[in-house]
Amino acid sequence: MARSRFSDTSGPSQRQLRVAELIRRRLSDILTQGDIHDPDLNRLSITVGEVTCTPDLRTATAYVLPLGGGQRDEALDALRRNRSEIRRVVGRSLQLKFTPEIRYEIDETFDRLDDTRAMFADENVRRDLDRE
Repeated sequence: MARSRFSDTSGPSQRQLRVAELIRRRLSDILTQGDIHDPDLNRLSITVGEVTCTPDLRTATAYVLPLGGGQRDEALDALRRNRSEIRRVVGRSLQLKFTPEIRYEIDETFDRLDDTRAMFADENVRRDLDRE
């Protein structure tokens, strides 16, 4: 069983989901429009796949992936280097008492999807599936 990104076994609250989605959208807009004054960050095309928030909404984790999957370390370095400016810009659009600290992680969803496809393409697995 895959480990959940949420610490609570019942899953995130509606408020956590709503705030996470607002952060994801705003973060995507910021990265697309080049609102951050860092040429290294602005030349990268970064996709924000998902954002999760802690129950107290003090910390958000953004799962990101550079276009094409390359330059992962460079993208994480640029995002982490500009985290305070990104947090300030995101915070302007949120109507929260506190703007969450945003942490960045590589989104490995696509890698897991490729691994799953490769597994189902394996001859032994196909044979077992065809039997059923």
